[in-house]
Amino acid sequence: MIWRRRLFLALVLLVAGGGIPLSRAVQHVRAAQATPAATLPAAAAMASRPAPGQPAAALAATRGSRPESGTTPGPAAPAPNLQIEAKAAAVMEYATGELLFEKDASERLPLASVTKVMTFGLFLEALHEGRMKLTDMVEASAHACSMGGTQIWLEPGERMSVKDLLYAVAVGSANDAAVALAEHLEGSEDAFVAKMNEKAKELGLSNTHFVNVTGLPAPDHYSSARDIAVMSRWALGIPDFTHYTSTWDYYVRKGSEDEVWLTTFNKLLKAYPGYDGIKTGFTNEAGYCLASTAKRGGLRIIAVVLGEPTPKARNKDVIALLNYGFGQFRAEKVAHSGEQVALVNVQKGRAQRVPGVLAEELYGTFRRGAQPNWRKEAIIPQRVVAPVQKGQVLGKYVIWDGQRKVAETKIIAAAAVERGSLLDLIKQVTRQIFASLFKLPW
Repeated sequence: MIWRRRLFLALVLLVAGGGIPLSRAVQHVRAAQATPAATLPAAAAMASRPAPGQPAAALAATRGSRPESGTTPGPAAPAPNLQIEAKAAAVMEYATGELLFEKDASERLPLASVTKVMTFGLFLEALHEGRMKLTDMVEASAHACSMGGTQIWLEPGERMSVKDLLYAVAVGSANDAAVALAEHLEGSEDAFVAKMNEKAKELGLSNTHFVNVTGLPAPDHYSSARDIAVMSRWALGIPDFTHYTSTWDYYVRKGSEDEVWLTTFNKLLKAYPGYDGIKTGFTNEAGYCLASTAKRGGLRIIAVVLGEPTPKARNKDVIALLNYGFGQFRAEKVAHSGEQVALVNVQKGRAQRVPGVLAEELYGTFRRGAQPNWRKEAIIPQRVVAPVQKGQVLGKYVIWDGQRKVAETKIIAAAAVERGSLLDLIKQVTRQIFASLFKLPW
C-alpha cells in the first residue's frame, strides 16, 4: 500500500502546482490500482472535463467559438410602395446583417464624404488598440492643409490634439483633419488608404475602392450602397463610434481668435427618433449621399442612399427607408445585464469556480409575424488561472435564432478570486480526490 500513499501525495502536489487537471489525475489513480507500475503521462497531454453545476436552462455551453460568416448579405425581398429618388439605396438590420431593401445596391458610385465611415472607423480602431491617444498632438503637414472642401483651416506646422481632430472629422467632416490623422497613424495618406482598401477586402466589399481618405472626387474612388451598409455595420461595432457620429456641435481652438464652431451636416439627428449617425456626403459628381442609422428598443436599422438630387430628397428617402426597416423587424429582450450564465473553473484559486455573468442586456431581432427559436450559447474556456478580477472577461455569450446569430456580448466574472496558498490548494485537492475516490481503500 506504500506506493498508493506516495502516488496520492505526488498527485496532490502535481495538481496543486497546475501540472495536471484533477479529473485526469483521478483517472490515473484508478489506473494505478489495476497496474502498480503505471506511470503518469506528461501534463501537456491532459484535458479536464467540463465543470459540474453549470446552469442548464436554455443554455448550450461549449468550449470554442463558431466560425464567423464571411459572406456578404443576400439580395433583399421586394419592398412594395417604396419610391426612392436615390440612384442607389440599401436597408440593413444591424444585428443579423440581413438586407431588407435594395435599389441598384451593387452599382459602383462615387460616395463623397461617406468615405469617412471607413476612415473614421479605422481611426477609432487605432485609438482602442493604443496606437494613438486622445491627448496626442498631431502636426499638420502642408499636404493635409492643402485639402479643399469642408475643413477647419489647419496651418502647416499647427499642432492639434487627436481628440479635437476626431471631432472635426465626425462633426464637421473636415478633410484637412482627416488627412492629418491618417498621416499621423501611417506616415502618409497613401499608406492609410492602403489600410482602407485592406479593410474593405477583409469585409468582403467587392464594389469598393478608395483613392483618398476624404471622398473628394478622384478617378477609381467608388463604393456601392450595399458595401456601405456592410461597412457601416462594421463601424457601428467599434466602441464610441456613435458617440462621435451623434454629436451635434463642437469647438476647435476654443477661446482663441481662430476658434471654429462646427455643427453637424446630419440634421436628422434632431428630426428622427433614435437616430445617431452616421455620415453625410456631397460633391457635384456624387450628389447628396447619406449613410444613416437609428436604434429603437434594441433594434438598429442601417439605411444608405447615394446620388440624391437634393438634401430634402435625401432626408425624405432615408426616413422612408428607416421606417420600412423598423416596420419589418422587431426586437425582444432575451437576456439581462448581470444574469449568471456560466460557472468557470478556476485553477490555483481560493475558490474552485467563479460565476460568469453578462456584461450587458441582449435583444434578439426577428421579422414581425415570425416565431423566433432562441438558442443561447455560452462560450467559455476550460479554466482560468487565479487571480481573477471582478469584471474580467471570461468568454462570450451568443443568441441564435435557429442557425442565425442575432446577438453577442461578453461573459465577465461576477466576483474576484484570489490566488490560493499552497496549503489552501493541497486542502482543496485532497477534498476533491477523496470525494471522487471515496470507494478506494487507503
